[in-house]
Amino acid sequence: MSCKIHILPYLFSHIDKMDSFKLRSVKKSDCLFLYELLKERKITTNISHKKMPSFIQHEKFVVSKPYLKWYVINECEKDMGSIYLTKNNEIGLFILKKYQNKKLGFKALTLMIKKHPKSQYLANINPKNKKSIQFFKQNGFKLIQYTYVLNKNS
Repeated sequence: MSCKIHILPYLFSHIDKMDSFKLRSVKKSDCLFLYELLKERKITTNISHKKMPSFIQHEKFVVSKPYLKWYVINECEKDMGSIYLTKNNEIGLFILKKYQNKKLGFKALTLMIKKHPKSQYLANINPKNKKSIQFFKQNGFKLIQYTYVLNKNS
């Protein structure tokens, strides 16, 4: 668990040397890629929506620039995932399944933190998303709360 935390300072000092790894700002032309990424996610791991939006709804969302910073994770000229930072310093990170377990999430998280230094970061994770919980724990995040909701209309 702690080996990644010890690697973090090393990666911060060498992140600029990762020429083939980039965080590229999201633009409208990324809508299809981001939609495919969204379609890969299990509904049970989502926290922001309960059903898959239509492509048109998704495109409107992307164009609205909902996050402080939103990037496509790109390595070797291939789009592999996305990472965003909200105005509340919440990080969202998603990697295409075929590129998972290749340290891309770690690289993206490290670069995001280097590009946008804050005193703290948050990650809101569905409790059923065990892989994401493990990833953030391995990278120094700690559980601070469970949040419950009462929906009177459902």
